[in-house]
Formats: sequence, structure tokens, C-alpha cells
Amino acid sequence: MTTITSAELNYLVFRYLQESGFTHSAFAFGYEAGINKCPIDGNLVPPGALVTFVQKGLQYLEMEANLSNCDADIDEDFSLLQPLDLITKDVQELRKIISERRKKLQKDKSKEPGKEHEGERGRVREKERHQREKECEKERAKVENHKEHEQQHENQNGREMVADQEDKVTLKHEENGAFGGPEPMDISTTPTSMPCEIPGSDVTVLEGHTSEVCACAWSPAGSLLASGSGDSTARIWTIAEGRCKSGSQNGPLNGLVLKHVRGRTNEKSKDVTTLDWNGDGTLLATGSYDGQARIWTTNGELRSTLSKHKGPIFSLKWNKKGDYLLTGSCDQTAIVWDVKAEEWRQQFEFHSGPTLDVDWRNNVSFATSSTDTMIHVCKIGENRPIKTFAGHQSEVNCIKWDPTGSLLASCSDDSTAKIWSMKQDKFLHDFREHSKEIYTIRWSPTGPGTNNPNQKLVLASASFDSTVKLWDVELGKLIYSLNGHRDGVYSVAFSPNGEYLASGSPDKSINIWSLKDGKIVKTYTGNGGIFEVCWNKEGDKIAACFANNTVCVLDFRM
Repeated sequence: MTTITSAELNYLVFRYLQESGFTHSAFAFGYEAGINKCPIDGNLVPPGALVTFVQKGLQYLEMEANLSNCDADIDEDFSLLQPLDLITKDVQELRKIISERRKKLQKDKSKEPGKEHEGERGRVREKERHQREKECEKERAKVENHKEHEQQHENQNGREMVADQEDKVTLKHEENGAFGGPEPMDISTTPTSMPCEIPGSDVTVLEGHTSEVCACAWSPAGSLLASGSGDSTARIWTIAEGRCKSGSQNGPLNGLVLKHVRGRTNEKSKDVTTLDWNGDGTLLATGSYDGQARIWTTNGELRSTLSKHKGPIFSLKWNKKGDYLLTGSCDQTAIVWDVKAEEWRQQFEFHSGPTLDVDWRNNVSFATSSTDTMIHVCKIGENRPIKTFAGHQSEVNCIKWDPTGSLLASCSDDSTAKIWSMKQDKFLHDFREHSKEIYTIRWSPTGPGTNNPNQKLVLASASFDSTVKLWDVELGKLIYSLNGHRDGVYSVAFSPNGEYLASGSPDKSINIWSLKDGKIVKTYTGNGGIFEVCWNKEGDKIAACFANNTVCVLDFRM
């Protein structure tokens, strides 16, 4: 006798309803499917009970944001609920069951390095997938609503255009105040056909990578640009001074290839997830999905391989002095490496989830953040954190100390950014104006202790809600909400003089904003989603790495 699992039965009911045109829990389902026995004990089921079973199953589908339209793993998600759950529990109880069982699955997976996380690129993809799942049902509802209005108001075409243009950026026109004014404002997008579009003659396309390029960084010393990719390599490009050359540059003189795999081994495990130059630009450190950190010279020579982590490295930073390298990993730890001795100095094991980001406060102390929602401030030689910040409700994606090391900024999947001080346990400011997850934050190179002391210190946050927001840290208020992207924003970077901000998005565009009036002054559209943007030390070039395997260098002159 043929048997099927509960997950398979749920899946069959789902497919039947989908193919029959039923997409909402308001539709009942009787004996048409030929199923009139309880999936638990085989006894006959009254029609009402079977209807309840299917209704709750459909409510679960809606709750999971129409998985069939979002490329999710249906079998895995359905297996989180048993038939008895669907029949006897309401939606809130089902949500709780799903949440608890997913947490358990994630906890189990986190014990197997490499299966849950795929470095920076993997985290971006996973977050984007979840975000799109959440949006699917909303978009579907909009389409259905549009169809109803179209039938009722055939002659009112103006209203119906709104639903047809869902992917268009909403514009809010307000009076432009001076930078730092009391009232926040929304900045209208500028069409790419306008004169502010950077022409192709001012763009150099660097080709050579064979997979997505997820990290890039300019050397602080000169014209070298480093990039890291899913193709198991990092590259060091020599960018000539002066105006960019149009077209592609793919010759060996332009890109040193730093191979992270030897022979025929699993290249997937060697994805380069993060990289950072030391303070004088003489050494490049790379972090890899294989859990190893590597240190390279500017001529492409592998100087050190640092092995102790048991999972992918997500973040990696040099201290200012250049004698220590700090790494954070999926194995829930952070390690300080003695670069000269080429060995680990101390391993910090305080998190209960993968370590997502690390940042030095000074040459001997630093902060770490994790999926466990916690932030720890640690010091070399200390066996416990010297400070712990608790306040986020979801994983903390990014942390950054301000230029003086006195304030720590953090951002999270809980849609908030927070400012912390070592002088107190609770956050100084809690910024809640974003409507979706915040992926990254950056401090402006301005204020006391910087090269631009007469300008105000500002924090920028980039979110999946498609906006970048600028915050007055002293007053704890929103300055500008920069609305110009059509998709989430993954990267932001301030120009060295603190006058401009570049932002990059999966919508394939780079926007450059003036902080004086909050307007887009330049824009560029490439051929792939953008993972990171960065400025050179002179502030006349911007590099961006793309999902279409390229790195672009843009000339910036006002």
C-alpha cells in the first residue's frame, strides 16, 4: 500500500487548490479532490473539518507569503507543520510553531559550518529572499485590487495607472532646507536620462572575475583597488591617475589574481567574502568562506594563511597600528591575530550565534555583533567582554565606531539603528524611521578629531526599504531621507571631504548625493546589482562591485 508523508499531503492539497484557481483562505474545499479521510488516523472526516483543515493550510500559505511564487523550498516549509497542527490550531499558534521550529533548525545548522551561511554574498541573498517573500503577498493583493477597480471603473484610467506602476519610486516634493535643518525631507529621484548621468567615457569596467564581486576597497596609500569574488579569487587592480578610460580593462597588467584555491578542489568553499587594507596600504587581508584569513603583498604574493576558525569568515579588520588583524566568523567567535608572528593571539567566544561584524575601537579593543542580537566590546588580554550592549530585537548586521572611538553605531534586521556609549548600558539614540531591515551603516569623516572638524558628525543608514537616511547624532534626529533607489540599498560610502555620499543597490544604480542640499548630483546605472561602493583617498573616483562579475571605476568631478 502506497503511503505519503504529512508534508507531501499538505503539498498535494496546496497544488490542487493552486491549479484550481483558489488562492485565498476564504475559498472552501470539499470532496472534489477525492480526499475524505483524516490524514492522521484514516477515519472519515466531516466536510466541515476538512474545510477547516484546508482553510488553515491556506492561511499558513498566506502567512508564508505565497511561497510558490517566491522560489522558496516548499517541502521544507510545509514539513514545519503537521496535519494535526493545521486542524486544531489558529494562525497565531501556527506562527509560533513555525518560528520555534525554524529557530531550532537554524541552531542545528549553525553547528555545521558552511551549510547555513555563504559569506557576505550569501547573507545578502538570504536577506533579499526573505524580503521578497514578505512582499509577494502584498504585490499579489495589489494586482487583484487593480483588476477589481479596472472592471468597476473602465473609464477612470488615471487611477488604474497607480497599480500598473508599482515599481516606480514615490516622489515627495518639499522645500529644501539647509543641511542639518530641523525638518527631515524626502529627496526626489533624478531620472538617469538627465545630465547628471555619468557618461560611459568616465567609467572604466574591470573584467576578469568569473562570479559575483561582493567586496571592494581602495588602498589608503595609492591607486590600487582590491576586489573579492565568489570565484575564489581576490584581485588587485592598478588604476591610473587622471580620467578613466572608457571600455573594459582586462589585461594582466591591470589585475593581479590572488588565488584562494589550489588544484581541483571545491572552489565554492573558497569564496572571498571580505577584505581590508592595512593603514599604510602595504598589505591586503582577505577573509574566505573556507574559514581562513590570508595576507597578501601588493605584488600578489601570499604572505600568511591564518587558520583557526571553523566556519566562514564574515568580517575582517586591521587595527590602526597594523600589528593585529581581527576576524569574525560563522563559528560564533572572533579572533585577534598577531600579524608579525603569523599566529592567533586570542579567541573570543562570547556570542551564541554567528559573528556578523567586527570593528576596532582602538589598537587593543573592539566590538563584535551577531545573529544573537548582542553586541560585545572586548579587549585583548581580557577574558570577558568589557561592555555588552543589549537592545536589538533581531540580528545585528553591522557595527561601526565613530572617528574618535567614543560612540558605537549598530543596525539590525529589527529595522532600527542605535547609538551606544561606553559610559552607559542603554543606547543613547534609537532611530526607528526605517520600515524594513537595515543592512549597513557608515559614519561621516567629519567632526572633532577628523580632517573635516568644522562639519557636523553624521550617520548614514542603508535599508531594504530602498532609502538611505542621514542622522544628526548630537540631536538624535533624522536629517534627510534619501529616496532614489528602486530596491534595497546594500552599500553607502562618504567622500573623504564629507560633502558627498554614494549609495549602491540591487537596482543596478549608484547615486551620489550632495549633503549640502540632499540632492542627487550624479548617477550611474550598470549591468548588475551592486554589493559595495567605495571612494579613493583623493575623492575623485568611486569603485563599485557588481553581481555581473565586474568592477566599475567612475570619475567624479563637480
